Amino acid sequence: MDISQIPEAALSWQFVRSRGPGGQNVNKVATAVQLRVQPEHLGESARVVARLRRIAGGRATREGDIVIFCDTARTQSRNRELALERLAALIEQARKVPKKRIPTKPSRAAKAARLDSKKRDGQIKRTRRKPGIE
Repeated sequence: MDISQIPEAALSWQFVRSRGPGGQNVNKVATAVQLRVQPEHLGESARVVARLRRIAGGRATREGDIVIFCDTARTQSRNRELALERLAALIEQARKVPKKRIPTKPSRAAKAARLDSKKRDGQIKRTRRKPGIE
C-alpha cells in the first residue's frame, strides 16, 4: 500500500523522548514516534481489518487500535516516515489472502520408501555395534 493512500483520520501521532544513548539530543528532543491506528477507518474490508489485527499481535490494544513505535532514526520526521512505512507493510501483508490448506496423505510409494530408508538406517547402526552384544 502506498503511504499517501492511508487516510489521516485513521492516524493519531504522539511524539516522545527516545530511549538509549544519544546525549543532549535524546534528553531534550522528542524524536521517537508513537503512531496509533484505528483499523476500521482505513477503508479496508472487515476481513482485512481482522487479519491486520491478528498480524499486529502485541501491537494491538484492547480497544482494537494498533500502536507502532519507532525511534530508530535521529529525527522526528524520519521516524514518522518509518512508522508509516511499517504500517503500509502491515496493511499489505493483511491484504494477502492466505491459501487454504488442503490436507493430503503420503502415497503408498512414499510410505514404502520411508520404511526402506528406516530399515537401511537401522542396518547401518547395527553394523556399528560392538561384536557379541546380540
